[in-house]
Amino acid sequence: MKHRKLTPLGRKIKKALVDKQMTQVELGIALGVSPKYINLIIHGERSGEKYLEQIFLLLDMK
Repeated sequence: MKHRKLTPLGRKIKKALVDKQMTQVELGIALGVSPKYINLIIHGERSGEKYLEQIFLLLDMK
């Protein structure tokens, strides 16, 4: 089994999710994407470029 690593952006998103007491599922619902897609963004397998601005706003990230 391959161990996937979080990207620097992924670490920031995960920390922001914890700080907001929000799950990847809840973030996915708010964005209209699947939780799996959120996971792919966090692990750098998808850029998620289309959603980054929304993610930053939802999670109060800078």
